[in-house]
Amino acid sequence: MEGRHLMIPSTMKAMVLTGHGGIEKLEYQDVTTPSPGPGQVLVQVTATAKNNTDRKAREGLYPTKKGEMTSFQMGGKPTLVFPRIQGADIAGRVVAVGDGVPESRVGERGLLDFNIYADARRDINLTPDYYGHGADGGFAEYVALPADQFHHVPNPDLSDAELAAMGMCSYQTAYHMVTSANLKAGERVLVTGASGGVGTALIQLCRIIGAIPYAVSKPDKADALLGLGAEAVLDRSDLPSFVERVKQATGGKPIDAVMDLVGGEMTDLFIDTMIFDMNTRSDYPRLSIAGASGGNISEILWTRIYLYQVQIFGVSHGTREEAEQLMAWIRGGQLKPVLHGAFRLSDLHRAEEYFVNRGSNYLGKIVIVPDSMWDEHGKPWSLESA
Repeated sequence: MEGRHLMIPSTMKAMVLTGHGGIEKLEYQDVTTPSPGPGQVLVQVTATAKNNTDRKAREGLYPTKKGEMTSFQMGGKPTLVFPRIQGADIAGRVVAVGDGVPESRVGERGLLDFNIYADARRDINLTPDYYGHGADGGFAEYVALPADQFHHVPNPDLSDAELAAMGMCSYQTAYHMVTSANLKAGERVLVTGASGGVGTALIQLCRIIGAIPYAVSKPDKADALLGLGAEAVLDRSDLPSFVERVKQATGGKPIDAVMDLVGGEMTDLFIDTMIFDMNTRSDYPRLSIAGASGGNISEILWTRIYLYQVQIFGVSHGTREEAEQLMAWIRGGQLKPVLHGAFRLSDLHRAEEYFVNRGSNYLGKIVIVPDSMWDEHGKPWSLESA
């Protein structure tokens, strides 16, 4: 094995995605343990957060053209090739380093900035891709990663499972929604899909910058979301009264910006919450979109967009600068994990089924822990009996 390393096995357990399709395409296999190349670290994985993007990529639900299955072709060619090990939000410990990386990094506990960046620019990311999609990720016992993107997070008050739950797939997407819309202190922000990983991250980020988040979710999540920092929680099920209920929550003032993870038929209502009284606004209405859980097609009158000057921002991944800011907030304790529970790596099929059919008690993130690490890093958060 190349690179300087400790006693590392030549093979490892991994959940391997063998093609587009259902969970049967995820196969638990013995595969060759990777070696750290120049500028890389080899990480022994202790926990990897599960994201909805894992399922959507597996099922081919990220088309950039009608009728295609392959996802994320913004760079001109498909990067999801099979076999592939998924899992983007990786926590673990450095066990070996490649050329150009100091030996002193061995032993560091850290969290991955999950992006595969096209270049060294720190302020823009035009062809987003990520570990677990365009390169192997964390649903395995070991993974080779860029040393400068595996950030040291020593915080003893954070378990590895909690650290993985703060992974960049959710938090960096949320933060890029915030920066794209240029949110400011004091602004009223509508957060849709508020109980998921991106939604809970958005609520926290709004409070960090001084904005006021209003969460859209089911009523049974209200107490948890209020505890996380939501100003109010709005029931998403009663559509005809939605805008009036927003007005009641804000004291009759319009929403300044919407952070939308839902789309579908609700998009028009979200716009309505921003434009009902343009005379009281101090900036343009802004709509940041990073998901379409309620439907990939929305009917909108374009006259409503250009006459009301609604600014629309499409968001997938963020930048190096944003990732580094988030890591600083994690180390400083300003961001808190929202961890729902853990499954063993060998039980990923059941974790996928649980995620799709999650009930009313679901809030935050599920993490996947290698079986060899289960007792220490997974058992305290176990969902095995779920």
